[in-house]
Amino acid sequence: MSILFDIETKARKNHARIGLGIGKVSQKLIKSAEAASEYSDVVLVGDENEIKTIGTDLEIIHSNEPPEKLIELLLSGKIDGAVRGTLSATKTLSELKRSLNVKKLYRVALLETADGRPFFLAPVGIDEGNSVDDKVELIKRGAEHFRRLGVEIKVGILSGGRFEDKGRDKTVDRTLEDAELVTRKVSALGIKAKNYSILIEDAIEEANFIMAPDGISGNLIFRTLVFLGGGYGHGAPVLMEKVFVDTSRVGGHYTRAIMLASALKQ
Repeated sequence: MSILFDIETKARKNHARIGLGIGKVSQKLIKSAEAASEYSDVVLVGDENEIKTIGTDLEIIHSNEPPEKLIELLLSGKIDGAVRGTLSATKTLSELKRSLNVKKLYRVALLETADGRPFFLAPVGIDEGNSVDDKVELIKRGAEHFRRLGVEIKVGILSGGRFEDKGRDKTVDRTLEDAELVTRKVSALGIKAKNYSILIEDAIEEANFIMAPDGISGNLIFRTLVFLGGGYGHGAPVLMEKVFVDTSRVGGHYTRAIMLASALKQ
């Protein structure tokens, strides 16, 4: 059964109160928020006057500093989850780290191929998952996090070359060694994992969680699929107790991200 079906079912059941960050306002943004009302009670957090120029019956919480307000509402429990929406990534994620008093955030993106196959991808931030320990931590947190959705993670671990490419290049060799080490460490934790070398096309046939060699390649996989390859990005939950779903400002459609946030409510 599809991961998306499980997420949709859980979101309808939870019907959580989800805050959506509003920076730049558009008709498309508001319509996508309204469409998510079947999964949650959506609260728009941003400049009330700007939002009202578009027009909506959704609840609005006014703020001239929506990144700070969205995080405040989340951490105080006034909303069950938050979706970044069109707010600045730098400002919003910095505020989240500051408020939680942490130096690092771990994110996993929910993507869908052009032919409709959903899967999780990590790392998606260029500064994430760049060591063996970081990748193991991402997978461990991901497995724990998505148990909330009733989803068992099957991890496909990638490297920078085929197994037989060992010895061709030092950088490739390091990624091959790292992938093997990550696979062993994760398997020892009781998480289903397999090393697919560079063969992402084979990994997607069996795995529902793809672990890229590093943050740069993960970000490129995401961008190539979503912006060039006809795929979809449904949001990237931050792997922590509170529910925060990061989103790209490029797409402009947030229904699935809100659905995902509602499904993750504990």
